[in-house]
Amino acid sequence: MKFDLRLPIGFLFSIFGGILAIYGVLTPPETYTQSLGINVNLYWGVVLCAFGGVMLGFAVRGRREG
Repeated sequence: MKFDLRLPIGFLFSIFGGILAIYGVLTPPETYTQSLGINVNLYWGVVLCAFGGVMLGFAVRGRREG
C-alpha cells in the first residue's frame, strides 16, 4: 500500500481555501477598509483552492501512472 501525501494536502488546502473564499464573498465591503478595499480573504481563498487543486491533480496523475 502506497501512501501519497499529495492527496490529504490537496483536500486540506481546498477545504481551507473554500472556507476562506466563501467568507470573503459574504463579508461586507466595509470590513476591508484597512486593507485599502482589497478583499484579501477572497483572493487568498482562491489561491489556496488552486494550490489544492494542483495537489489533487498530481495525486490523481500519480495513481494512474503507478
